[in-house]
Amino acid sequence: QVQLVESGGGLVQPGGSLRLSCVGSGFVFRYYGMNWYRQAPGKEREHVASITRTYLTNYSDSVKGRFTISRDNGMNTVTLQMNNLKPEDTGVYYCNLQDNWGQGTQVTVSS
Repeated sequence: QVQLVESGGGLVQPGGSLRLSCVGSGFVFRYYGMNWYRQAPGKEREHVASITRTYLTNYSDSVKGRFTISRDNGMNTVTLQMNNLKPEDTGVYYCNLQDNWGQGTQVTVSS
C-alpha cells in the first residue's frame, strides 16, 4: 500500500523560504518519478514540480527559478526547497505518485 507523508509547511513572510519533504513507503521509491502539486483556496490543484527516477526535473513557470525539487532514494524522500516565496504561493502542497496523494501540508505566505 502506497503511503506519502508530507511535512515542512508553515507560515512565512514574503521573500522567505520553506523546505517541504515527502517520505514514500509501500513501493520501490527509486523506480518512480515523483511530483509536487498545490491547491490554493478556491482554485484547482496545479502541478508545481516533478523529478524523474533519473533525476530530470520540471517546474511550472510560476515557480521556475525559485523552487528546487530533489530526491534521496536512500531515504525514500522527495524534497521541495522553496525560496523567495510570494503570497500567491499560499496553498496546500501535495506529494504525488501516479494516482496516489499525500495528506498535504499547508504553506501560508503572508506578512
